[in-house]
Amino acid sequence: MKFLRFLLFPFAIVYDIVTTVRNIFFDVGIFKQTSFQEPIIIVGNLSVGGTGKTPQIEYLIRLLKDTYKVAVLSRGYKRKTKGYVLLNDTHKALHVGDEPLQYFKKFSNINVAVDENRVEGARNLIAQKSPEVILLDDAYQHRKIKGSFYVLLTKYDDLFVDDYLLPTGNLRESSQGAKRADVILVTKCPANLNKENQEKIKIKLQKYKQDVFFTSIAYGEIKSTKNTIRFNEIKKYKIVLITGIANPNPLLTFLNSQNINFQHLKYKDHHHFSSKEIVEIQQVFDAIKTEKKLLITTEKDYVRLKELINNLYFIEIETKFLNNENEVFNQQIITHIQQNRC
Repeated sequence: MKFLRFLLFPFAIVYDIVTTVRNIFFDVGIFKQTSFQEPIIIVGNLSVGGTGKTPQIEYLIRLLKDTYKVAVLSRGYKRKTKGYVLLNDTHKALHVGDEPLQYFKKFSNINVAVDENRVEGARNLIAQKSPEVILLDDAYQHRKIKGSFYVLLTKYDDLFVDDYLLPTGNLRESSQGAKRADVILVTKCPANLNKENQEKIKIKLQKYKQDVFFTSIAYGEIKSTKNTIRFNEIKKYKIVLITGIANPNPLLTFLNSQNINFQHLKYKDHHHFSSKEIVEIQQVFDAIKTEKKLLITTEKDYVRLKELINNLYFIEIETKFLNNENEVFNQQIITHIQQNRC
């Protein structure tokens, strides 16, 4: 597969030229960027696939929601609607996308909206809800809107500096795009990543001159709408794990490290499950001949599946900073907001 992708290298060169020219046109003002008086924090990456944007947005929500009026704006990937939608209690994942619905259901005191046109989405949010800070989810390449602070994510075992442009690799744009970032977060690190290996990564990233932070994914309790199971209790169960995310490998590695007995049903990212697939999932679960069994999915998949599958649970996840550097990162964000509030 990798060999076949390298055969497409000439197309990657063309892609590089197109995206580089586009970025230059934005940089010099040929293509218009729209700025706002309100602080707009953009979280994104240079590559396709899962770098941990959703838990990072949630980290920022937790950091800011008790002090500022926070709004989240997303395009609402794979939703069946178009244009601007301000989320309310009637919406489902088909209407607004799974991540926006997850934010809306999880945090009661924020506003969440979707719009593929980020400029119009921000204008509508500001006109309707007067947020003090807007978080833009997966908008690093949406250059028509100019953020006031850029958080760039790159995965520990797949750094953007080691990757190639599409279609040979997974980069959406050249690694030179990292220069727009205010901070770089190396995500999904092993929780015990030592200082020596951290320094090696920093050396790789040093030419971009931003502060570099290291984060890992922390797994929490197993929850449903009605029940909570402590993680150490699930060793007593046989598990059917359903994933429809870009990269389930960190979760699988963690479950294996904890000696969890599970069967994995893997689907593509943001997958919309058919009735036939729901029946097949239920058949796999019913075939397990013990009462000590659980159907578990990811938190993002849960918002799509909870009304389709009975007694479904999800695994809570959170972003955790290594080296106790969360306070340094937090202070950068808060200082930026204080200095940029209208």
